[in-house]
Amino acid sequence: MSVTAAAGFEAAGVAVGLKSTGAPDVAVVVNTGPQKTGAAVFTTNRAKANPILWSEQVIRDGVVEAIVLNSGGANCFTGSFGFQTTHMTAERTAELLDVSAGDVLVCSTGLIGTGDEVFRGKVLEGVAAGLAARSASGGEAAARAIMTTDTVPKQAVRRGAGWTIGAMAKGAGMLAPGLATMLVVITTDAELEAAEADAVLRHATRYSFDRLDSDGCMSTNDQVTLLASGASGIRPDLDVFRAELTDLCQDLARQLQADAEGGSHDIVIEVVRAVTEEDAVEVGRSVARNNLFKAAIFGNDPNWGRVLAAIGTTRAAFDPYAVDVSMNGVRVCADGGPDRPRDEVDLSPRTVSIRIDLKAGAAEATILTNDLTHDYVHENSAYAT
Repeated sequence: MSVTAAAGFEAAGVAVGLKSTGAPDVAVVVNTGPQKTGAAVFTTNRAKANPILWSEQVIRDGVVEAIVLNSGGANCFTGSFGFQTTHMTAERTAELLDVSAGDVLVCSTGLIGTGDEVFRGKVLEGVAAGLAARSASGGEAAARAIMTTDTVPKQAVRRGAGWTIGAMAKGAGMLAPGLATMLVVITTDAELEAAEADAVLRHATRYSFDRLDSDGCMSTNDQVTLLASGASGIRPDLDVFRAELTDLCQDLARQLQADAEGGSHDIVIEVVRAVTEEDAVEVGRSVARNNLFKAAIFGNDPNWGRVLAAIGTTRAAFDPYAVDVSMNGVRVCADGGPDRPRDEVDLSPRTVSIRIDLKAGAAEATILTNDLTHDYVHENSAYAT
């Protein structure tokens, strides 16, 4: 189980025809309490989908009864009609649960700029069908219903001293940092106040989803939500809970990386001995977003010169002529010059490790990315057809 692993939650995933394949396309997760605590982080893209605009208002009081997600359309740049659709989705959910619409989060994912009466009708149909089908064993179905170009559902569970955290995630493209980089729903039966839930969630996303930069493209619909039911009756040690939540989010981030559109290599960029953590993140991200580097990895070419060229564009404090670069354990660059022969580097495995030693301080950070492949270009050139 995923989001229903924690006590106090019911979920479902149903098919209402939003996807041409007939696959499940509407998911619901309901918090049955006794607590109804919620926290969320959203895309920092200025172009926000209607469900994001709605959910940003809902989360302000830290109370969430349920969340509805559809994977058949982004409902973004659909004007007032689209926002009304989001509002009606929350209202229908609230009516069927006998709660306030202002306590219902809404998420959508799919093609931007599409939405009509047919779309609206199917989403509302999905709300009713999903709520009727919800159960404490519905987590798997919900995880499948939020998939778009994903090839597998992403789920994770962590258990503490009498409490549980469960989660589901979707995301295979448009994976770039901005507080959240996909749709994620996390549930826990631990007792948490709203401010506590917000704090631990922001810490977890900072060290997980914000460090995943698969293709440098930030979505309009990204949202990560944490719901707490308090059904365990246990208030966790917050340090322990935060650590487990962060580990769970890092697990989900790796699952998203492994299923990235067209990816043939999962690249782990470790930046060490930076002056600040921010410097380390900036350096790692500059490499993760460098198309020349990503294309080289696709071709199994250990072209370390592209790493140095990428990090030289940053504002981080370091001497580029003192940097070491290692690829899959082979130091190919030392002090800004050639070291071991390139043919000692084996880039055939799926996982590729890049270690960049800035020799400037004691801070470090790790960024996850993927290579740039023919399959990625093909999939995204034909996405809307």
